[in-house]
Amino acid sequence: LALVTLISAFGSSFQYGYNVSVINSPALYMQDFYNRTYFNRSGVPMDSGFQTLLWSLTVSMYPLGGLFGSLMVWPLVNNCGRKGTLLINNLFSIAAATLMGTSELAKTFEVIILSRVIIGIYAGLASNVVPMFLGEMSPKNLRGAIGVVPQLFITLGILVAQILGLNRILGNDEGWPVLLGLTGIPSLIQLLILPFFPESPRYLLIQKGNEEQARQALQKLRGWDDVDDEMEEIRQEDRSEKEEGHFSVLSLCTFRGLRWQLISIVVMMMGQQLSGVNAVFYYADRIFQSAGVDNNNVQYVTVSIGAINVVMTLLAVFIVESLGRRILLLAGFGLCCVSCAVLTLALNLQTTVSWMSYLSIVCVIVYIIGHAIGASPIPFVMITEMFLQSSRPAAFMVGGSVHWLCNFTVGLVFLYMEAGLGPYSFLIFCAICLATIVYIFFIVPETKNKTFMEINKIMAKRNKVEVQE
Repeated sequence: LALVTLISAFGSSFQYGYNVSVINSPALYMQDFYNRTYFNRSGVPMDSGFQTLLWSLTVSMYPLGGLFGSLMVWPLVNNCGRKGTLLINNLFSIAAATLMGTSELAKTFEVIILSRVIIGIYAGLASNVVPMFLGEMSPKNLRGAIGVVPQLFITLGILVAQILGLNRILGNDEGWPVLLGLTGIPSLIQLLILPFFPESPRYLLIQKGNEEQARQALQKLRGWDDVDDEMEEIRQEDRSEKEEGHFSVLSLCTFRGLRWQLISIVVMMMGQQLSGVNAVFYYADRIFQSAGVDNNNVQYVTVSIGAINVVMTLLAVFIVESLGRRILLLAGFGLCCVSCAVLTLALNLQTTVSWMSYLSIVCVIVYIIGHAIGASPIPFVMITEMFLQSSRPAAFMVGGSVHWLCNFTVGLVFLYMEAGLGPYSFLIFCAICLATIVYIFFIVPETKNKTFMEINKIMAKRNKVEVQE
């Protein structure tokens, strides 16, 4: 179980994080390459408006690809299985890495933009399938901790991309194609090793009807032979679901028995992305510069922020089973809400009050801690736990689509928000965090140490439906 968790998270989730931040450091060198290529073809320099458009496309094609990837989750995991989907998905990553790594040799910047869509599709699939795969394999007492591991590897990917993107390593004129191409290596490792691990036992028993293979997979994952209790729990879930059959996205959206689960997932995913995490990372460099950090050293400060993100997510892995999901969600969004409010104040006053720039640094760090312990990792854990086998793929498809659509929207809208509202744009993020906290407090149940059937019964009361015993 530990090995399959590491291989899945390193081979898939790691790259989602890596590609989020890989183009930040070498941006100037890549834009210079776009200019040179255009000049060599046409003999005239590139218009600044056209360059801005090309760079916006390079950045925003990634979340757009993520949205396309999320839309492929439901058909792929139902037809190819969880493990099969992860193996197929590696082909997207390897293709994109090859194209990006050779783009300078081929003297084409269009390939980079195309590759960002392909790697986005990869990330969209990975961000949904890995939590589903690991959540279905885990025993109930470890499900939360294992469910946070993919998020831990996402933060590790961001940190590794920041370190490799330092000017003296690969964030320079010669190194950026290598920096972009490295993303294929974890996929290659996963493609070679993952076939030796079992498929999700729940998928084998409930969807494939193969009891013997499911038992063998469970025995391999648990390390002991007596898995009768867990097999019985999966059978119970299977019997309970025979009534409903498999859910498509449309039937999921119209089925009364899953109404509050679906609304909860949409609210948590919107809260996760619209709470302004991308904006805080985007603003961080300028906040540090205004606090007197030298321009050459800002990239090192950014790396230290990435390291805080990793450490706090690692902490979440260890505390999620003792504190529970609800506490982490409420505490995480609470810290984000308070730090956005104080950050607005600090940014407005930093020209008049000298120590306000240091307060804004503290706000950024507190915000990142809040996001890392609750808002980033827990919503994906909750999708796995709040839905049963028949509706889980469709739920991940809906949750994943909301996640990437909101990510894309923030990337698109934030520059205009910042131009119009300045520091006051953080008040909008503050309000979104507050609304998410209120919803979680009143609606979302604690799912710690409960079987999928027990969670289903809790939600059935809220949906005012009877559960098949």
